[in-house]
Amino acid sequence: MNWPATERFCLTPAPGGLALVQELLNTAPAGHPDSVDLLADGALDRAQDWADLAVRGWAEGSGRGDVRLALTAEDLPKLRCLRDQLRRALAVSDRGGDAVRFTSAPVVVALSGNGALTVEPEGAGARWLASAVLAEALLAQASDLWRRLKICRNEPCAAAFYDRSRNNSGVWHSVRGCGNAAHLRACRERRRARS
Repeated sequence: MNWPATERFCLTPAPGGLALVQELLNTAPAGHPDSVDLLADGALDRAQDWADLAVRGWAEGSGRGDVRLALTAEDLPKLRCLRDQLRRALAVSDRGGDAVRFTSAPVVVALSGNGALTVEPEGAGARWLASAVLAEALLAQASDLWRRLKICRNEPCAAAFYDRSRNNSGVWHSVRGCGNAAHLRACRERRRARS
């Protein structure tokens, strides 16, 4: 299990490096009874376990070597802030609104021996993870994958999912679960309005 936050909601990870972005988004509790915030204050061990698996999955998927990331208690609020910024950015791209400004996250752009540009994260802890996540978000936007990463519109849920529908029209991470719940709420509201 390389993407524990995403897989705990029975979701399929996004392709390539975008899975790391999705993974960070899914560290938030998503309205499920057993769901906890993987980046909560006082849960450094849980956050480190998550980061170890997520970074390993990202490194394997992107052909990088062994990447190690050590988090500190000071990193957790920074990662939650980044997660919230990403959620707002996805809402802006999905529904419009004010632009989101991210905290700085340096990257190293290098030219490899075959002439290809590479983007490498820089820093340590939350700074390194922010660098990796924002670089992958930028690459996903350049390859037109960013628009398919969405937040479930069932507000109690709010899981991040990759929309694999042909016309990119998905709004719930699960049509059976969250979609049915939304339709049921709308039906009840219509009935109340008629009464």
